[in-house]
Amino acid sequence: MHLKPIAAGLACCLLMVACAEVKPWQRGNLAKPIMAADPSPLQSSMRQHNYASREAAGAASSGANGGGCGCN
Repeated sequence: MHLKPIAAGLACCLLMVACAEVKPWQRGNLAKPIMAADPSPLQSSMRQHNYASREAAGAASSGANGGGCGCN
């Protein structure tokens, strides 16, 4: 029973360690396109479309995809 408060306190301490202040001169590095989660959204969209139309993986993605011929 006494283990839950200790675990909660430890979790809070670990989460607070991960927080860091970003200086104004460091924000330029974080705003670069290479730091984006998806640096090339158009290319990723085209790859997903090609994969879906070739593999007929319509159940995993949104929208109705065609068969393996690529003619949606």
